[in-house]
Amino acid sequence: MSASVSTQGFRLRFNAAAFLGLAARSWFAVAFTGQLIFAFAVASFYGSVWLQSAPLAMNQTMTHGHVAGQPVGNLVVILHLMMAVIVTTAAVVQLLPGLRARWPRLHRWNGRVFIVAAFGISLAGLYMLWFRGAFGDLWAHLAATLDALLIMLFASLALRHAVARNFAAHRRWALRLFMVISGSWFVRIIFGATSLIGFGLTGHAPAFGNTEFNLMSFGEYLLPLSVLELYVRIKDHGGTAPRVALAAGLWLLTALTGLGIAAQTFGDWLPKLQTAYAGHDSVDELLGKTITSQGIGAATIQYAALRAGSMPALKPSEADLNNLGYELLRAGRLPDAIAIFRLNTTSYPKSGNVYDSLAEAYMDSGNNALAIAFYQKSLQLDPANQNAVEKLRQLQPRGPGLTAGAP
Repeated sequence: MSASVSTQGFRLRFNAAAFLGLAARSWFAVAFTGQLIFAFAVASFYGSVWLQSAPLAMNQTMTHGHVAGQPVGNLVVILHLMMAVIVTTAAVVQLLPGLRARWPRLHRWNGRVFIVAAFGISLAGLYMLWFRGAFGDLWAHLAATLDALLIMLFASLALRHAVARNFAAHRRWALRLFMVISGSWFVRIIFGATSLIGFGLTGHAPAFGNTEFNLMSFGEYLLPLSVLELYVRIKDHGGTAPRVALAAGLWLLTALTGLGIAAQTFGDWLPKLQTAYAGHDSVDELLGKTITSQGIGAATIQYAALRAGSMPALKPSEADLNNLGYELLRAGRLPDAIAIFRLNTTSYPKSGNVYDSLAEAYMDSGNNALAIAFYQKSLQLDPANQNAVEKLRQLQPRGPGLTAGAP
């Protein structure tokens, strides 16, 4: 009897450990995918900027990206961006266990590149922060400084243990290095996920003041680092319940990370790629191509991220969605047009014009009941809207009087 109980307990502990390991690997797989998209987008966008000899375009997406008459500072910015691409790609390669076991020499050389890039991105970042000028107040600057110092410290310790052939300690410090060096990526994911969730719940992306920005500046690397430390301790010494609880938490973080990656991909990284390889003149053109290639859902995610400020050069307006809606309407794509007009009413609920456009789309689709309701809503917001009056006369022979059930 006691042997049977012992065997069952072992199986529970084994399953809990396996469940935790699977959750951790799933998070890393999602994170690695997002990091590679990020690295490719950064390399493509800023590479195209320099190939086109248009360095001032950098100022659309970063503070003091290019300053005329400051060649040293401009060179540091270029090196910082190059190191960001190298360190992101090298980090993904370095942490792949299969590659480490199968090609140890590549692992060693990639690790050297990773360490050099880690120091390079940190030193360039510190120069840009304190001598070039950056967004945020003193607390934000101190947060970024601490991150840079931790990156160089953890890189040194990872290298030290690798040279000493203490590979268990080396791997722990390499994982810590990955967490702190990914801070700028983490904050984009946090921003993307919270903006998308906030937009979905309220129709508006959350606003971040100085206090929230400062907390995120510290949290972008201290929070992931804390989760890693918790994972290591519970994986090595935790019982069944803590392992299962942490695994559940990691699955939730995996879902949120995926959501943040989706928001940033459609709202920021994909537009950067499209700008690099094709170019876009307006928000409605960008969203229109996203609808054609990926569907209305992807365009909605992209629009939420754009409204949250992911692409400073592309600031969406009421007119952008209205223009896109009418393009879709003229193309006979009524469901997509209605979805875009509805998105516009959610974004600009006090505009009579957006309800007028939505009503027209419903009228063209043959849904006269909703067309009447939204023309009436347009008149409530804009009593001078003669187009709505005329359309209601056509739809309601008895006259365009408001009904109690109008939305």
